[in-house]
Amino acid sequence: MLGIGTLTARLLAAAMVWIGGALVAGGFLLAALFEAHVERSFDRRLETLLEALVAVTDADSGAKGGIRVTGPQGDPRFNQPYSGLYWQINQGRKIRLASRSLWDKTLVLEELPAAASAEGNPVRRYLAAGPRAQRLRVIERDITLDEAGPVLRYVVAGDLAQVDAEFRPFMVTLIWSLSVLGIGLFAAVLIQVHVGLRPLDRLREALGRVRAGRAERLEGDFPSEVRPLVDEANQLIAHIDEVVARARTHVGNLAHALKTPLSVLANEARQTEGPLAEAVSRETAAMQERIDRHLARARTAATAGVLGQRAELAPVVEGLARALGKMYQDKGLAIEINCNGHGPGAPPAFRGDGHDLEEMLGNLMDNACKWATARVRITAASTAGGRLAITVEDDGPGLRPEQRSVVLARGKRLDETVPGSGLGLAICSEIAGLYDGGLSLDTAALGGLEATLDLPRAEG
Repeated sequence: MLGIGTLTARLLAAAMVWIGGALVAGGFLLAALFEAHVERSFDRRLETLLEALVAVTDADSGAKGGIRVTGPQGDPRFNQPYSGLYWQINQGRKIRLASRSLWDKTLVLEELPAAASAEGNPVRRYLAAGPRAQRLRVIERDITLDEAGPVLRYVVAGDLAQVDAEFRPFMVTLIWSLSVLGIGLFAAVLIQVHVGLRPLDRLREALGRVRAGRAERLEGDFPSEVRPLVDEANQLIAHIDEVVARARTHVGNLAHALKTPLSVLANEARQTEGPLAEAVSRETAAMQERIDRHLARARTAATAGVLGQRAELAPVVEGLARALGKMYQDKGLAIEINCNGHGPGAPPAFRGDGHDLEEMLGNLMDNACKWATARVRITAASTAGGRLAITVEDDGPGLRPEQRSVVLARGKRLDETVPGSGLGLAICSEIAGLYDGGLSLDTAALGGLEATLDLPRAEG
């Protein structure tokens, strides 16, 4: 996962910055060192040629300029015009002798201070312009051929293009080498980050199994850096289970504590005649209904967000279909079930409490069987965003659009001749809402009413 803001992206970005910076700095350093090495080698070659030139020259009053060359000058390029390698011998500003490679040109030398020759006769180095816009490296030294002779300025110059010719292949090789090294290092960091963050992927998968109800706690082999987080998460899951279990116990105790007094009052009212008995009987029945409703809602609210809740859909639907088939066997209903979802894989499952799923589907399927003429169809399908759509259809009279909002209100009934309390659809809608879902009504393809539950889907 390489999204912006992820740990992988941050680690890779930091690695790229450090690796890139180190390679660039290293490249500049190596290039500078090699360039300095090539220049020093070039200077040493020029110094060697300068010494060779001094060795093959001698004072001769009869020769041109009073100096004669007695042997080879150390490099044949001195005899090739504009070859990039030159020598020249000056006496003050006057040129006494020069190499044939200068042809009709002369070297323009730096002006020297008057005391330059008194400084131990050092070798001087500097840059100068040469023939045909050549950039020359100049090596010069003052030489006296005999004790009574004048001070001569021996100069050897070489074209720095030779240095560039040696430096350029090295730079090409260096750039390619550092590029390959950078790619290799980045690939190594990518593998290291992938392997290093793999325990977090395993942790996410383990949480997914707990959330889908396929495991009760985080299980797996995690490194010591992640293990404390796993242990804390397991303790939190155990604490949530304990809280839910305690809440269920209190709900059950409350139900038993209230039902007994209400049952006594109801029995006393049935054994007594008069308006007061009728009022007590009516109110105790209403109280019993409200207690059942609120206790069921409290139980559902306590379990709706608990990790690990999972209810397989097919067994619940098939069990309800068998029971309702017997209840409405006089109508000869054909109850069709399609709970395999779309595409390959296991049938869809509800991420929640099985009792809540049974109560919602029981109300919807019972309502469909009451109003159906011959057919009832239950379909389940996985939808986008990890949701589950369960549709119950019938071929009964259906409802007009303005009637659909009425039947979702608690206790509202459109036909008092059919048995019921008017609470079924409202209870389904309330329970579905506790799971961030809902109940919608529409016209069914069979011609009657279509009720669709939108619920969270259990993965895997």
